[in-house]
Amino acid sequence: MTTFRSNGKLLITGEYVVLDGAISLALPTKYGQSLSVEKTSKNGIQWTAFDHENNSWLSSFLEIEDLISKPKKSNLGQPNTEEEYLLRILQTANSLNPDLLKDSGGFNVNTHLDFPKNWGLGTSSTLINNIAQWFNIDAFQLSQLTFGGSGYDIAAAQHLNAITYELLNSKRNVLNVSFDPIFKDELFFVHLNRKQNSRDSIQHYRDQPKVELLKSIQKISGLTSQFLTCESLKEFELYIEIHETIISKLIGIPKVKSELFPDFPGAIKSLGGWGGDFVMATGRENAKNYFKEKGYQTVISCNDMIL
Repeated sequence: MTTFRSNGKLLITGEYVVLDGAISLALPTKYGQSLSVEKTSKNGIQWTAFDHENNSWLSSFLEIEDLISKPKKSNLGQPNTEEEYLLRILQTANSLNPDLLKDSGGFNVNTHLDFPKNWGLGTSSTLINNIAQWFNIDAFQLSQLTFGGSGYDIAAAQHLNAITYELLNSKRNVLNVSFDPIFKDELFFVHLNRKQNSRDSIQHYRDQPKVELLKSIQKISGLTSQFLTCESLKEFELYIEIHETIISKLIGIPKVKSELFPDFPGAIKSLGGWGGDFVMATGRENAKNYFKEKGYQTVISCNDMIL
């Protein structure tokens, strides 16, 4: 049996503008997903996916013939089921390396998440990176050919430390950096218990004048550097506020602090798609209690979340 593993991700700076060349800060998480492969004599793949509580949430037998056929252009819209999603990825992986499945017999494949699926830490990116490792292909290419995106999540899946990520003219610049501020014990992450449909915010973002967008990208790139070098929590909180103001204007969505937590004494920063998944907050232990008293029970310290 062969096992592959990929790390989850949190995008600390550069949400939305990472797509257009902003230098962004991404942190791989201690939570991730593994994929185990065992050869069998069956002419297909028995695929079983387990959640963080070891419960099976997907069990499917995939015929080799279906996997070695190319995805039809008419079927390249959003998959309707988890099985269609998986089939799309495997068909594309096979097109990039058809030798793996050719005359292979079959496989038993088990995947294991060690975080809840609704946390938004990269259920898809960790799966794609694991499949790419199995097929010995480029995970960025596999991601781009299936569901697109900037690719920062794939980069985080492959690293064991903080990275800056820059996408310019389809070329990626990934640098290892150190994110270990002296106030790290006063940073934590809160799950908002909801998913956000970001279609309207993305459209608002795309409608921005190019000149304004370029200015914002430059500002965010500069803030990424400041996030990495600032030496006090007060300074860090100032940069959070500036970053939130820039992105709020770009996507036409109120800051999460003003919308949900206006009386919170520390700073709060949205991460990834605004309005869902995790936010980053600042403060000591009593600050965590603030969120728990409001019903947000998933509150994780930086040291427990980040590699």
